[in-house]
Amino acid sequence: MAKGKDAQKLVANNKKAFHDYFIDETYEAGIALHGTEVKSLRMGKCSIKEAFIRIENGEVFVYGMHISPYEKGNLFNKDPLRVKKLLLHKYEINKLAGRVAEKGYTLVPLQVYFKDGRAKVEIGLARGKKLYDKRRDIAKKDQRREAEKEFKMSGKFY
Repeated sequence: MAKGKDAQKLVANNKKAFHDYFIDETYEAGIALHGTEVKSLRMGKCSIKEAFIRIENGEVFVYGMHISPYEKGNLFNKDPLRVKKLLLHKYEINKLAGRVAEKGYTLVPLQVYFKDGRAKVEIGLARGKKLYDKRRDIAKKDQRREAEKEFKMSGKFY
């Protein structure tokens, strides 16, 4: 792994979010964690498939983010599904709260990663997709895959 200024190590990715939502904006937030949770994250034991984000009393929390208990943590381990606080600037929270108050917007976690040794989560301001939007995306993906397949096939014979 490169030890540069922007060294990032991906821990968890939420591909389902891109399938279910249109992502309009992304934000980077820190996560308030306890010691054994950080060790478990470093081992890659995290899932954000079922996670969602809420703003309550001017603070941002992530629900349903599963961080597996650290094997050597015994009594120091916390509940794997406990609510975790996200760290954002006040103006970012106010902006997000205003956008979420609009009809159809929600906040979803997109990925969890380490940046400069600190655990971060990428938040997406998202609008829900309708069924026909999902079908259109799947059709585009299939069409692109077919085109790439044809291109590869034609290149082998010449």
